[in-house]
Amino acid sequence: MARGVNLEDIHPLVEARHNSQDLDGLMALYAPDAHMVILDGSTVTGPDAIRQQWAEILAMNGQMTLRSRYAIEAGDLAVLSNEWTLTAGGETMSAVTAEVARRQPDGGWLYVIDHPFASLEAEEIAALAAAVAPSET
Repeated sequence: MARGVNLEDIHPLVEARHNSQDLDGLMALYAPDAHMVILDGSTVTGPDAIRQQWAEILAMNGQMTLRSRYAIEAGDLAVLSNEWTLTAGGETMSAVTAEVARRQPDGGWLYVIDHPFASLEAEEIAALAAAVAPSET
């Protein structure tokens, strides 16, 4: 079973693990049944699909800064949000997230829902998708 982390540590760990290219470390923050919203607005579920999303982000070889906005516990669930900025290949992109974490049997927390683009309007999502799309040569 996955081991959880302290709720207040989730956001700093995302930033640190992204910036150190630690894909396994990022995946360790997700419950096995976690869901992630992707740029087209659809949702992927489970470790393999979420790993693929993070692998694509890490492949951009960028630097992320992340500011935690809140983490509010309600029993065994918590709602979280952060503001992230990613600079890669001369492009800078940012958004505010909407996230849900669940308390694990060890008392720690893991993501069960991660929506990295919650603050973006449709045209902003399209611009972001274009910025991260592999260039055709």
